[in-house]
Amino acid sequence: MTNSDSDSSIKLQMPRYYAQRAHEYEEIFARPHRQADIARIQRWLGEQFSGRHVLEVATGTGYWLPAASAQALSWQGTDINTEVLAVARSKSLDFSKVSFRLADAYALDLVVPGSASPFDAAFAGHWFSHVPVHRQAAWLAQLHRQLAPGATVILLDNRYVEGDSTPIARVDADGNGYQVRSLSDGSRHEVLKNFPTREQMQALLQADAQALEWQELDYFWTLKYRLR
Repeated sequence: MTNSDSDSSIKLQMPRYYAQRAHEYEEIFARPHRQADIARIQRWLGEQFSGRHVLEVATGTGYWLPAASAQALSWQGTDINTEVLAVARSKSLDFSKVSFRLADAYALDLVVPGSASPFDAAFAGHWFSHVPVHRQAAWLAQLHRQLAPGATVILLDNRYVEGDSTPIARVDADGNGYQVRSLSDGSRHEVLKNFPTREQMQALLQADAQALEWQELDYFWTLKYRLR
């Protein structure tokens, strides 16, 4: 299978999977042993986005939104799925500053080319791990084009923890890992899931970013950086 064929398959499968999972997605955050990490991240996100105009990519059900957007000046959430955004809209949020828009994470077009961006920060939680290895650099570049110079970017995702994370069922020729996940309706889905290292992220961002801050908690990692 070529990269093009693989991309088309992933673009079809991933939105369907997360649409089906919309009303059970957040169950994973209820695991008792993850609560210390979650509380720490919630506090940290609120501090990082204080006074910021934020673009969020792949908002999903908006699990982190109440804490992350609490002190922000404005927050534009985006996702390709109406099902997950419906869950996000049901949360207790300040809708005078939080809005949502349907958008493909691979084809962001919120800012007209050549015009000034209103976004001085960006956030993507549990998204980067689903970006195929050969598309990671291009995805980061198009995200950066949506932002103002010097904007702060924060990525958040899962660490792989043996015995807790869903095992990797296979690895393709490009180095992408795949998990087999089951939903409550009994359906099974193969989901691309990568676990990048600090060194891999530094290599991807060396030309565009500065002041990289990598943080590893027990079950999650975060990356904060500033555009040049």
